[in-house]
Amino acid sequence: MVKGIEIREAHFPGRAPIEAYGNGGFRFAGMSHRGSILCLPSGIYGWDATDESPFAGERLLKAFEEAGDFKFFLFGTGRELRRLPKPLAERFKSLGVSCDPMSTGAAVRTFNIMVGEERPVAAALVAVD
Repeated sequence: MVKGIEIREAHFPGRAPIEAYGNGGFRFAGMSHRGSILCLPSGIYGWDATDESPFAGERLLKAFEEAGDFKFFLFGTGRELRRLPKPLAERFKSLGVSCDPMSTGAAVRTFNIMVGEERPVAAALVAVD
């Protein structure tokens, strides 16, 4: 019996610096991913947030589940810096996590430095064109 294409959730099981971003996606660990990503201690996950809606997506709940494994959360909000919605900022604060919004480019650069320093960091990165 011939099987069709199996579509699985996008997930890279590990930490990796972001090698490139733009054109609607990211490159890391020698692979590319189209769309936004969450970089968590358990791996890098595809995420459905967009530049128009940077705080959307149920996958963001995974960040709250793993909040005990990082102290810094970088929020790349697209081409421009956007303020975090107050309930989102308060939720991270209640978990003891410093959450810093910035443009996606700034978040990628900061994330790579912090990963290189082996600091407890995670990131939500909205894809940009």
